[in-house]
Amino acid sequence: MRLSHTMLCIGTRTVIYASKSPIDTTTTIMAYQPPRQEHLRLTTHDPCLDHVAQNYFGVHAPHLPHNQNPHQLTSAQSLYGRGEKINAKAIKDKKLRGNLKRLELRYREAAAQAKDAEILRPEGGPGFIVAEGELERTWKVGQKDVRDAVDVATAMKGFELKLGFGGYTAEYSRDGRDLVLGGRKGHVATMDWREGKIGCELQLGETVRDVKWLHNDHFFAVAQKKYVYIYDQQGVEIHCLKKHIEVTNMEFLPYHFLLATIGNAGYLKYQDTSTGALITELRTKHGAPTAMTQNRRNAIIHVGHGNGTVTLWSPNMSTPLVTMLTNKGPVRAVAVDRGGYYMATAGADSRMNIFDIRTYKEVHSYFTPTPASTLTISDTGVLAVGWGSHVTLWKDALKTKQNSPYMTHHQEGTSISSLKFCPFDDILGASHSDGFASLIIPGAGEPNFDALEVNPYATKKARQEAEVRGLLEKLRPEMIQLDPDFVGTVDLAHGQRRKERDEEEKERKLQEGLEKDEKYKTRGRNSALRRFMRKKGGKNVRDERREKLERLKIERKERSMGVKTVSMGPALDRFRKK
Repeated sequence: MRLSHTMLCIGTRTVIYASKSPIDTTTTIMAYQPPRQEHLRLTTHDPCLDHVAQNYFGVHAPHLPHNQNPHQLTSAQSLYGRGEKINAKAIKDKKLRGNLKRLELRYREAAAQAKDAEILRPEGGPGFIVAEGELERTWKVGQKDVRDAVDVATAMKGFELKLGFGGYTAEYSRDGRDLVLGGRKGHVATMDWREGKIGCELQLGETVRDVKWLHNDHFFAVAQKKYVYIYDQQGVEIHCLKKHIEVTNMEFLPYHFLLATIGNAGYLKYQDTSTGALITELRTKHGAPTAMTQNRRNAIIHVGHGNGTVTLWSPNMSTPLVTMLTNKGPVRAVAVDRGGYYMATAGADSRMNIFDIRTYKEVHSYFTPTPASTLTISDTGVLAVGWGSHVTLWKDALKTKQNSPYMTHHQEGTSISSLKFCPFDDILGASHSDGFASLIIPGAGEPNFDALEVNPYATKKARQEAEVRGLLEKLRPEMIQLDPDFVGTVDLAHGQRRKERDEEEKERKLQEGLEKDEKYKTRGRNSALRRFMRKKGGKNVRDERREKLERLKIERKERSMGVKTVSMGPALDRFRKK
């Protein structure tokens, strides 16, 4: 009798279904959940099931372990661990020691689960296009060739919308399910682009410069001719932000619930969308901006200016944290990768430069046939450049210098205005003067997502719970720093700095006392020393303050004469010749 078995993976639970025949109603089911070390048998022992377990897990069914052997656990800790282990034995507090032990246990279990989940990942990583021969080039593959080669469901994701309301800008939601489009002439629309369902459509009748999703797909912000407006998913106007005037670029910080805007006046403003308060208003002093983006690692705003510089801003400082000269002409586009380590800038000098943000130095640069108008970087590191009516995509272009692009696309008779990669999908949204085009870029999307962070398959209730959780875990604007790892660290130099501050304060008070005594110093009987001696009422009375003043007066006189004296201590200095 032949065994037929199936393995089904749902989340972190692996279920094996084994049956002797389709007709036999006796089915052996075994569920294995690594975190809790649970194994459940619903029927009697079956040697066939033991064979299946050996094939999949390498062990016998009745003794399924939590994870692999110690060597594999060490490998999982090195790949997915959270740093060095905390030495709980050195902590005297019993309660704290127990909490740290439980925390270390959770970290070890999380690393083991991540190691177990590697079996679900693609073996070769993202599915990039690979040329078979030396004469073949991947950049010669067009969108028609890609749609013919992929499956039907993926081919349907490549489409084009012909819209006649000026240059468009587009933005995908964080989970990649929804898309918002904004036309220069006032056309705004939201849609579930995978299913082709329109959420809402507005004809505002005035200029639209930028659109941006907020913390979920229920609200989006539109930078109109004068003010910034917030709409809900039905297209109903919710708020009018009158303090944000003539905004040209917007960015939303999801972990801080902050909407950052900058306009023609050059003022960078942070608006808290959860409380409605204006956090800060910073003057850049560089005029109207030419580009803006955010670093998703530390929530720092990168603003490009017309003088060829890019400034890095935080709501905690009124001056830029860093000012970098990136181009010899006006900066036209700025993009930062997901890791927050590399920044790409494009200028009017037809150069695209790659910078390492950790060292603020240029890594390498590329030339574009015409000045690039937009840049974006996917989660897997694919760099998309829009120049004229062309879109050029570069693979691994951030760390190493590439000689030829990965893919190219020509949108005939249009001008590319905005490029955005769809999260968790191999899709690039290209907005142009005639509408919007969805391009299939193999290997551009991140296939592995954290369902507790952003879940593209979340239900309605899960999205509601995620919104409440995000509000409860909202970070304060004061935590936006260049180095986000400073949170939770111990300041070891705090005692030394405090000691230095105390010494400086003591020296300052002493100096103020000397200046106060010398303020009314004149020639004759009204000197500072004589006034002090008269106030004390006797020439033979000696005190500590008087001796210190006389000693400092003598030292100052000797320094002015160039005489160097060596102190022998307070006990012997009084016998020294005056």
